[in-house]
Parts: sequence; C-alpha cells; structure tokens
Amino acid sequence: MYLRVAIMAVCLSGCSVGHYEYSKEAQKRVDMTVTGIPTVLGLGTLGTTIPLTADYSITAAHVAKFSLYKVKAWHPECDIAVVYHKNSEKDLPPRFRNSHIGERVNFYGYSFISAMPVSSSGTNLINTGLANSWNKLSCVVVAANAGVVKGMSGGAVYNADDDTLAGVIVGYSSHIDDNASGKTLYKDVALYVPYLQFKGWLDTVLKS
Repeated sequence: MYLRVAIMAVCLSGCSVGHYEYSKEAQKRVDMTVTGIPTVLGLGTLGTTIPLTADYSITAAHVAKFSLYKVKAWHPECDIAVVYHKNSEKDLPPRFRNSHIGERVNFYGYSFISAMPVSSSGTNLINTGLANSWNKLSCVVVAANAGVVKGMSGGAVYNADDDTLAGVIVGYSSHIDDNASGKTLYKDVALYVPYLQFKGWLDTVLKS
C-alpha cells in the first residue's frame, strides 16, 4: 500500500532534514546549477544535476525549470527532466538499478546554504505517493532517512551495496502519515523518484 506525503516536499519549507556533510565524492558524481537571481551569498537559486551522457544530464523538473540549461524532455508524471549539458565521458553513462525497501542508499548533491558538495547516507523506508505541481500521485517516490538540504534537489541517490544509481532527489518532508489512521509513521524524511518510475521514459528520451 502506498502512503501519501502530508507535506509537499518540493516546497522545501525550512532548510534541511537529517545529517549531511561536505563530500568530495559528491563533487565527482553531480554538478551544481545556478540561475541568475541574486542572493546574499552572491549566488542564485541553486540545484543539482546528474551527468548521464556526454550531452545530457538528468535532474528534478523543478530544478530544470529555473536553471539556465535547455530542457530536452519533461517526464509526464514525475518531477524529472533531462537537460542539455556537456559532460566528461569518463565513467558515463552511470549504471542504474532500482533500489528496494530496507536497502542502504547514499545521497549526493549541492547545498544551497554553502554552495558546497554534500552527501548523506540512510535506508529506504517506504514507497509513498506525492502529489504537487511537479509530481503526480501516480509517480510513486521513495522516502529514506538520509539527510537532505535545500539545493540537493535533482541530485543522485546511489545504492550503497553496488554503487548503482537508484534515483533522483526531489525534496523532503517533515512527516509521512498513514491515510487511514492519521498516525505519523516517519518524520523528517528525504524523498526521491526511483529508477523504476522513469526507466522506460529515459530510454526513449536518450534514443530520440
């Protein structure tokens, strides 16, 4: 049974959940994207992208919307988009594998607060529905107890066991409630779209 997230994760109210830390490994796996909107730090709105091929990267659709990259394709249901971006062909394309509940995962992205690469680790807790302006309820996301900070949206989730790419970070939620009882099942969770939800679409996009 899928559970529905009570708080829209993409809104990212607050700054972060859980523990995360500076990571050189994140810098190797993902890229930072910035728009031209000024902030106190001298940066713009910040998000993360994942290199796919020499010409394309994948990210959250809400990141692609405000980035400077040209969008190649929008997923029709999930908060996912493929953008044009020149990448080094070393270690590309990444190996994908859908993750499972109970598996350990590693999150990689960039922090909006510091504009530095960060990472965290956790366990897949539950599959859950997420309905907002970017993600339809039919696109089921995974909730994990890994740390996430604003700016990591569009970043990578890797399976810890075999270092395969499991999905794309789309945000976090303060809690997940059981629809029937209203009981809070989990608090302060990271959310990502799993590979299973966009595999067929991505294959088609990269062939076009």
